[in-house]
Formats: sequence, structure tokens, C-alpha cells
Amino acid sequence: MLSSAHRHRAYTSAQQAVAMAGVQEARDGDVHGSRGPHLQPRSAARVLVFPLPFQGHIDPMLHLAGVLHSRGLAVTVLHTRFNALDPARYPEFQFVAVADGTPADVVATGRIIDIILAMNAAMEASSAVEEALASAVLADESHSSSHPRAACLFIDANLLAVHMAARKIGLPTLVLRTGSAACFGCFLAYPMLHDKGYLPPRESEVCTPVPELPPLRVKDLVYSKHSDHELVRRVLARASETVRGCSGLVINTFEALEAAEIGRLRDELAADDLPVILAAGPLHKLSSNNSSRSSLLAPDRSCIEWLDAQRSRSVLYVSFGSMAAMDWSEFLEVAWGLAESGHPFLWVVRPNQVRGCDGGDSVRRRLPDGVEDAVKAGRGMVVRWAPQQEVLGHRAVGGFWSHCGWNSTLEAISEGVPMICRPDAVDQMMNTRVNFYLRAMASEGSSYENQYFNLTPLLDNLMATMPDDPTYNMAASTVSTIPSTNVGDGYNFGNVHYKKCVIL
Repeated sequence: MLSSAHRHRAYTSAQQAVAMAGVQEARDGDVHGSRGPHLQPRSAARVLVFPLPFQGHIDPMLHLAGVLHSRGLAVTVLHTRFNALDPARYPEFQFVAVADGTPADVVATGRIIDIILAMNAAMEASSAVEEALASAVLADESHSSSHPRAACLFIDANLLAVHMAARKIGLPTLVLRTGSAACFGCFLAYPMLHDKGYLPPRESEVCTPVPELPPLRVKDLVYSKHSDHELVRRVLARASETVRGCSGLVINTFEALEAAEIGRLRDELAADDLPVILAAGPLHKLSSNNSSRSSLLAPDRSCIEWLDAQRSRSVLYVSFGSMAAMDWSEFLEVAWGLAESGHPFLWVVRPNQVRGCDGGDSVRRRLPDGVEDAVKAGRGMVVRWAPQQEVLGHRAVGGFWSHCGWNSTLEAISEGVPMICRPDAVDQMMNTRVNFYLRAMASEGSSYENQYFNLTPLLDNLMATMPDDPTYNMAASTVSTIPSTNVGDGYNFGNVHYKKCVIL
């Protein structure tokens, strides 16, 4: 559990971000020096939030909204029509739909980089975002008692078009980085990484250390073999521009977890005179909003009843996130690894998880007999989507096989659940590497890499002695209290506690 002291510090940090926007507006008239026509000085009691419409970005933004709302601030959520949110799930917030104009043919590709660029281009070519923001501010002005004025707008770093629209009307923006501090440090360093020849990566140099970004190696950098590298560069450059031009940066992390990375970011961004750079996470532990409320897929809650019937710390939870994908051959290896392991498992097989397959339902119908036998025997369960926060907090879960996205990483760390990591793209390789250092494992699991039929010894090492192993209990306790611990030096903690964690 997070300590009450850390919970208060994070609440205060998020509130300080709003207060800072109001203070600077009152002092300067406008954060950017050219006050818009719609804003007049008055006490700030409302915030606007605008998430990037993908699951891993929606969840932390709405968690932040929940934190701010719990501190007495009114919240208005602006959202795209693409992956639109359901206002009925959040009666405490007001919602404003924004015509994002993302072309249907681009959406149909499912390529995130292309969608982000097309969405921003459409927004920049239209007045829809500016009109939506101005309308919200004008409504605030005309209903001051029941609808307090907006102090600022929280946006995702990937929404440069929204930042530009807010700037036109003089509305201060703050950026919520939904990834790690290390990840954003890599974003800022992307030009340097190209200039020094680290990127694009060469096969012969993938294990070369990157001394400018310790403890990363070339293969840990933000990169995807499935995306056009030049498009990735454009997206990261635009995200960096958004942050450098905003009023403050809030990162979903905490000082004890990424002290060194946060320090480097503050040094890097000092020249941009950002008044606020806050590590205010883990937001999912600080907000009363459960991620299931913002889920784009309906979670199958029957898995909780199934977990209730399992022994403590006996179940391997397997989920590769909302976007990560794999080939059919790799999917089959995962399936056979679970079937042959002998350990209870809860496996999320979502739509579009397997490249070239129509959807999760068709994939589940093609599962090997060994998996079906395990399910029929009660040793395994396969679901389309799961309430992950609740699953990881369940007493029956003893391990997590993950793509190592940042939300999943924070959720596992917060519950003290050891991880097996199978990164796919973007920041997941970096998160895997940082996990290795944070958890001080004896081996990075290289002998098991891409050999899922050998999952049995891996899981035996991870879980076999749970829940009676005092080393594991110490590990869970240590990770669950990390936020309230005065760590000091980045990675140098918990050295004896994570012998049970193995990374693929």
C-alpha cells in the first residue's frame, strides 16, 4: 500500500500544477505573453483534460482527473470521436466531444503513429478544437457560480494540435506524460541518438551501452521495426515541442522509482523555463477511478470469481496490453508454454493481438488442445479482456507475463507482483531494461528468450515456492512501499529482493 504521506504529496503535486497555471496567468496575464480574449482573472476551480484516444493514454489521464476532482476541482473531459469515451461512466465529470477529423482509412490501418499524425493534421486544418475550447471557457465565464472558470488544460504530449489551439485563446496547458521519465528523456535525446549513430540500430551493435542514457543499450531505445522510422521521429519531435511550449509537465511516475531520470529531465528542460515538472504518480493508486470505467473493451469479471477459487500466489496472469501484437507462431508458443507449465494461468487474448488474424474470438477458437484441456480442468482461464488493476491486486496472482507497457509496469510494481517481460515496441524495451535494474535480478533470462516451450523452469523459478518464500514476501513488501522510501540513487535499491523476477 502507498503511504499516506506519499499519497498526500502526489495529491498536492497535481494540485500545484493547476495552482501554478493560475498564479502565472494572474502574474503575467498570459502564460505565453499574448492573452486571449476569453480569459479574465478570477479564482481557478476547474480543469480541462484531453487524453490521446488510446487505452494506455486514456487511463492515466482520467486517473489524474479523478485525483484533481477529489481535491475539490471541477473537471471537464474533452475527447475525440475516435475511441470516444462514455460520459455515463463518469457522472462526476462534464464531457465535450471534439470532431477530430481522423480519416477512416487511416483508422482502419490500426497503425498508431499514422493515426496520431493524421489526427493532429486534421485538427490543425480545422477550427473544431479551438471552438470546443473557447466554448468551454465561454460557458465558464457565463456560469461562474455553478460552472467555475477553467484554470488550465491538461493534454497528452502527442496532441500538439490541441496545445496550439489552446494557445490561441490564451488557455494555459500542462502536459501529462503517460510514460516513464526515462522514456521521455529518450524522446528528448532522439536527435542526439541519430547524430551519434545509435539509431537506426545496427544488428551488430544492439547490445552497445548508451552512456548518455544509463542503463540503456541500443536495443532498449524507443524503436519499432513495425513502424516507419521517419514517422516515429516526427511524432517524437512533435511531443517534445508540445512539452517545451507548455506551462508545466506532470509525469506518471514517482521520485523514488526514477530519481536519476527525473533529475536529468529537470536539467534538460531548465532552458525552457518550465515552472512545473512534477512526478505525481502512480496515478492509478491515487485516484478513486478504476481503469475498468475507461476501458475501451468490456472486462470479463468472471475471472475474479475464478481467481477466488485459486491458491494464493499460484496464478500466472498473462496480458500483452491493449496494442502489442505478435505473430501466429509466437502466439502458439505462448499457448503451449502455458499448457505445459503445469501452473494455473489467466490469459487475456484480445482482438488484434495476433497479426493477420481477424479478432480475438477467432484466435481463441484455434487454441491448442493443451490449453483447452487446462481450461476444462480448471487450471486455466482465457478471457477477451480483464480488469487488470483488480487482477494484479488479487491474492491468487503470483506472477505477471506482460508486454511491459508503463501502466502495466506501474501496476505490477505497486502490487509487488514479479514480472516476465515480453516487450514489443516503443517504450516497452526500455521499461524491460529498467525493470531489470530496479528489481536487481540475477539473470535477465536470456537463456529463455523466445523459447516459450521452456516456460516450465522459468515459472518454477518465479512462482514454485510462493506464497511461503520469505524472499518473495520481502520483495512484495519492498515494492509496495517504494514510494514512501527515501531511495536517493536511482537504481541502487532492493538489491536482494528480486531474485524471483525474470525478464524475457
